[in-house]
Amino acid sequence: MTSMMYAMAVESFVPGLNSLTSLLDKGAAYARESKLDLVNARLAPDMYTLAQQVQQACNYAKDGTVRLTGRIPAERDAVGTSFAGLKAEIARTIEHLDGVTAAAFEGAEGRDCSIDRSDEGFVITMDGLRFLRAWSLPHFYFHLVTAYDILRHNGVDIGKRDYASWIGDFVRPHN
Repeated sequence: MTSMMYAMAVESFVPGLNSLTSLLDKGAAYARESKLDLVNARLAPDMYTLAQQVQQACNYAKDGTVRLTGRIPAERDAVGTSFAGLKAEIARTIEHLDGVTAAAFEGAEGRDCSIDRSDEGFVITMDGLRFLRAWSLPHFYFHLVTAYDILRHNGVDIGKRDYASWIGDFVRPHN
């Protein structure tokens, strides 16, 4: 199960973040051409900006692996204010993930990964498997797809292949 937890976490987060980097490249080019401030664009007034969506995707990837490997989550970085800053945050997150070994996930599925929300009067009680499956991955993909949606909504020429570019690794010609 250890290698499966590693694969479900790290081997899901890294390809998603790589796709996000490519999406941001296309977004930056479009923003330059169209003179739009896409970094601060959002889908609705009460939703996060593109910058915050990218930051949250990175946070869920880092926090997920830290908790699953039994370490204490670190302070979160400030939200980037430019495409270059957002891509740098993604690169730092991937570097962090690349430094996590499969062995570090030993016992992760049963590890207490509860989320203390004492400021709100409750705790979200989860073991590692539930934490990854019901918290980290859904939140990560939510912010990843919302970043995609912001770019697409504002006219960036991207599609499903750009979002799910990791699928290209599995495409083979018929024999």
